Order: sequence, then structure tokens, then C-alpha cells
Amino acid sequence: MPLYTGVGDRGSTALFDGTTVPKTEPRIAACGELDELNASIGLARAAGLPDDLDEMAVAAQRDLFAIGARLADPRSRIADRVTKASIDAAAVARLESWIDRVDGAVPALRTFILPGGSAAGAALHQARAVCRRAERRIVGLGADSVEPDILRYVNRLSDLLFALARAANHRAGAPEIAW
Repeated sequence: MPLYTGVGDRGSTALFDGTTVPKTEPRIAACGELDELNASIGLARAAGLPDDLDEMAVAAQRDLFAIGARLADPRSRIADRVTKASIDAAAVARLESWIDRVDGAVPALRTFILPGGSAAGAALHQARAVCRRAERRIVGLGADSVEPDILRYVNRLSDLLFALARAANHRAGAPEIAW
């Protein structure tokens, strides 16, 4: 099967249920934001994360594929058949436990900090900003259009990315610059 299909040559694409929509449709735009977020996390990983932080980043990347699948499936046609496309309260709780663990291992934050630091830390700060944009795009779909756990997950993910950025910088000896 070739990489290209030509389906999108006229500016449209298909949802999982086969519905054809313009590529500018808000649901497709939200999926695009998730794709950029996933790539941003991949960039942070390529910059070199400690193994424990990398494992969290990989798990988040997998979850982002699941969220994209949920968004591309507005009628929940695959929801019951594809368990790896599930994002639930347990996934949110997992992020919260990681945030607590990672944040507890760095000095307490007493001021706003400028994004930056090590290559991995700076990339994670960038991923956090992309995550917030993706969150805004998903919220823009409307509360009834998205499962509540997906909104909670993406909100917590930006917090995790911030905590991971701080941890990566701390472990690399890169100082945080106060605003």
C-alpha cells in the first residue's frame, strides 16, 4: 500500500466512520494539534531523557494516539472494539501520580520560570505549550463532543510536561531562570 492515497488532494479527509469532512473541520484541527504535540514529545525524547522520564513520555505518546482515535470517532464506532483507544479516569490518575513523583524530586517552585534549560528540558517546555494549544482546540469542540476524561487527561498532561521539563533540567544541572 503506498504512503499516499490522494484522498486529501481536494482538502478533505475521512473520520473513522467514513464521513468525509474538510481538513479545516474543528475535529480534524484538534487531531492535528495532538499530532504536533506527539511530535514535540518525540523531539524531547530525541534530545535525551533519563530512562524513567522517557518511559512516561512514551506512555503519553501512546495515549495521544488513543485520544486522536477518540476524536476521529465522534460516533464511538471503534470505542468498544479497540481497548488501546481508551482514555479513562485511571489514565488521568496515572498522570497525577507521575506529576507528584517528578515534582517532588525537584526544588519547590517559588516564582515563574522562563522556558529553556537543557535541550530536552526546553523541548518539553515547548511540548507543554503545544499541549495547552491542543487543549484549547479540544475544548472548542464543546463539552458534549468530547469525553470528560479526555479533557482532564490533556489538562494534566501539560502539567506533567512542565514537571518533566523541570526534572530534565534539574538532572542536567541546567539552572532555572526566574521571570
